[in-house]
Amino acid sequence: MRPKPNASSPDQLPFFPFPLLKFWPSLSKWNMKALSCNTACAVLVLVLLTAEAVQVSVAVTCNAVQLSPCAGAISSSSPPSKLCCSKIREQKPCLCQYIKNPSLRQFVSSPNARKVASTCGVPFPRC
Repeated sequence: MRPKPNASSPDQLPFFPFPLLKFWPSLSKWNMKALSCNTACAVLVLVLLTAEAVQVSVAVTCNAVQLSPCAGAISSSSPPSKLCCSKIREQKPCLCQYIKNPSLRQFVSSPNARKVASTCGVPFPRC
């Protein structure tokens, strides 16, 4: 009959599922700092991804009048203002609704409107 192992050390346990843990006491302070930094970075990434998801789920009130700062850029070939770009980004979920509206379609679907959206970094939707 085999003698019972001394349970004071992981090396002597009959089954130790995490063999790397027996080296845990030998981790240096540098390794612990690196582990802490990696953990902190992972948590930061999760927080940022969660914040992005929350930001996307915020309801937008579709109001074509909100695009009025872009009227000059759309009706001429002048570059869009920062306010215009922020309004286009804000109203991006509504662009298909505006395109489907017969009274807004000509304004929103014009080549200059597409150019303004592109300049602002907003892809023109396919509806």
